[in-house]
This record gives sequence, structure tokens and C-alpha cells, in this order.
Amino acid sequence: MLHFKRILEYHKLAGLKAPEHPLISLINYDEVNYPDNIKEIKWRQDYFTVGLKRNVAYKFFYGQQEYDFDEGVMTFIEPNQVMSLAENPNLNTKPSGWLLLIHPDFLWNTILAEKIKNYQFFGYAVNEALFLSDKEEKMMISILNNIR
Repeated sequence: MLHFKRILEYHKLAGLKAPEHPLISLINYDEVNYPDNIKEIKWRQDYFTVGLKRNVAYKFFYGQQEYDFDEGVMTFIEPNQVMSLAENPNLNTKPSGWLLLIHPDFLWNTILAEKIKNYQFFGYAVNEALFLSDKEEKMMISILNNIR
């Protein structure tokens, strides 16, 4: 269960308790406490990730391109992609929101496992966060709270 070891490492780095399930994790960004000495982080993403974030104090890079958070708040990342964070000294705020991490094995032998390949918003070609209306953002927060 190498993937579970990786998510445990991420949780430890972010100052979070271990997830309750080895294949799915929901992270409340209000609870994330990255060490102050981290200026840059780079990793290979093992999970499908749906992020709903505000006030991110880092610049995100998805592959070789910067992931634009300026206007949007919702992000989608597929497994086996390279991610990196670089400190953004222009932003000194506490981030908020959610990260939903779903390991591909969680979807194994389901219809969604086949169909998710058709959802292009998870791919490298997309490098902008999705803008949501207030109503849509509240709906997503409600869904994520239900998952929790």
C-alpha cells in the first residue's frame, strides 16, 4: 500500500491526522499547517484530486505550467502527474477550502473508472482553476461536508 504511505506522509507534512480510509481522503484546508520553512515542494500526485480552495499562499505548478488560481477556486488533478508548490511572498493569508483525494483503486471495477478518462478537466492541458458562483461554491461545500 505504497499510495497509503504517500498520503500519510502528506498528512504528516501538513500537520494532519491520518485519513480514515486508505483510498480516499478529505482534507479541510483550515486544518493544514505547513511548516514555515517550506519554500517549495514537488511530488507525483497518486490520487484524483478535486480542490476547492481560497487564499492559497503558494503558486501551484501542474507539470511545467503554473496553475492559475487568480480567479477560480476549484481544481482537478489526475493521478501520476507532477505537482509543485512555490511560496508566494505576495500572499500572506490563511488558506481555506477542501481537498478530496481519491485513489484510482477506489474506482476499480466501476463505470466511473472507465468514464473518468473522458473528463478532460483532470488533464495537464487544463491549467486554470474553475470559477464558481457563490451558489455553486456553497453547493460544493455542502457536498464535501456530506462526504466528510
